Amino acid sequence: MTDFTDLVAVVTGGSSGIGAATARLLTQRGAKVAVLDREIQPQDDRQALALRCDVRDSGAVDDAVRAVAEQLGGIDVLVNNAGIGAIGDIAANGDDEWHRVFDVNVVGIARVTRAALPHLRASQSASIVNTCSVVAHVGLPQRALYGASKGAVAALTLAMAVDHVKDGIRVNAVTPGTADTPWVGRLLGQAADPDEAARGLRARQPMGRLVTADEVAHAIAYLASPLSASTTGTLLAVDGGISGIRVG
Repeated sequence: MTDFTDLVAVVTGGSSGIGAATARLLTQRGAKVAVLDREIQPQDDRQALALRCDVRDSGAVDDAVRAVAEQLGGIDVLVNNAGIGAIGDIAANGDDEWHRVFDVNVVGIARVTRAALPHLRASQSASIVNTCSVVAHVGLPQRALYGASKGAVAALTLAMAVDHVKDGIRVNAVTPGTADTPWVGRLLGQAADPDEAARGLRARQPMGRLVTADEVAHAIAYLASPLSASTTGTLLAVDGGISGIRVG
């Protein structure tokens, strides 16, 4: 497919996991892709542009977005994928960690979108896709802080969609289930019995396996594509059925 030909796409958190899969796919489908991440990986130089950027830093965000627009000729697609995880119940994390997670997962979206907004308004194919999570809708154990941050992302997505529909900017989100990503790998590595923990993660999704990063990337590309020009305000589940079906 070449539906992204001549479009410029920015992917935050684009150096690994879902972000890296999305950057690869958009490139394959014709986009000029800029990866923004705190750590730039060797494979990132295969993209049109790779910039070191921490979404917690407004100045760094403004500089990175400006550089993308100047070097690639504008911005048409923004994938707000940068995010961090958190484990534990409501008492497990102190105030500093609550502020840190929300600063990345929620305020980070605001910073990058705010900087990109003038360029998106100038585009004829403007689209924003936020990476949310199934925990925005389904209570899963030991995810109080993470779930709260992703619930905020879900609400923010809908608010952005209505605010910018008259600007011609579509805003949607994906809500992945537990995905086979480096963060989940690190989480399993901390478990007392990693194999048993992995079995538990697979079992709670009706399809019996983890979601792949490529599957989420394809959903992001669907929402971002000009071929989906009537889709806005949508939260698209890619979760192995956990939010919609029960088996057994």
